[in-house]
Amino acid sequence: MASRPITPPEDRVLAHKENGVGWLTFNQPERRNAMTLEMWEAVTVAVKDFSKDPDIRVVVMKGAGDKAFVSGGDISQYKDNRATAEAAAIYAARSGAGRESLASLDKPLIAMIRGFCLGGGLGLALTADFRVASTDSQFGIPAARLGIAYAFEGLRTLVGLVGPGMARKMMYTGDRYSAETALQMGIIEEVTTPDMLEATVRRIAEQIAVNAPISIHASKQTIAQVLKDESGRDMQLLADISRKAADSNDFTEGRVAFMEKRPAVFTGT
Repeated sequence: MASRPITPPEDRVLAHKENGVGWLTFNQPERRNAMTLEMWEAVTVAVKDFSKDPDIRVVVMKGAGDKAFVSGGDISQYKDNRATAEAAAIYAARSGAGRESLASLDKPLIAMIRGFCLGGGLGLALTADFRVASTDSQFGIPAARLGIAYAFEGLRTLVGLVGPGMARKMMYTGDRYSAETALQMGIIEEVTTPDMLEATVRRIAEQIAVNAPISIHASKQTIAQVLKDESGRDMQLLADISRKAADSNDFTEGRVAFMEKRPAVFTGT
């Protein structure tokens, strides 16, 4: 299926579906895919569509062109939309809805990163379940150079990945880091060459897409509970998920397919 614009006449966020994979493209390459409010709102629409489509098993987000994943927020909008604390709060609420739609997506989300992944762009990438980047990528959060107070959720995820000391160093200095350094820090999970990036991500995404959706959903929910404070964990939810998986057609299909030495065909039921 061809890419399509989400909010006409804008074509800054594109979505298409292919082989069980939903592809979400940030399409403002002339500004290194800097995110506008309209783009954030289009993201919410696209993610809702992917979420309700049972044929979509995994979502990949990427930037258009070869210069950037997302280079941050579109600073050209800051004068009007972040000039005061009140305006900044409204901006944060509108952009935050798009970010939350990604963070709460009930299907696996992969960030395919090439080029600049900076500021809000890195925060966006951190909403993914994991990140695959090319060797020519750069990572950083220049909030200290712009006078921006970075959002709690983004910093909580960053601290969880790199630890508080490295998070402080990143935030205080505004330094940029190579893909290899980002891999060592734990910001990304895999690095490959630019010419192999899309093929690598496609392979991973399509591998996920043919696996049992109920099992993957259970893993995603369980890992999310593991990351919560013990007092906030919903163990009943996990028990319900486990029982649903045990009673599912997919569990039967997986067992039978294994015995028959054939690939399983999972339906998510």
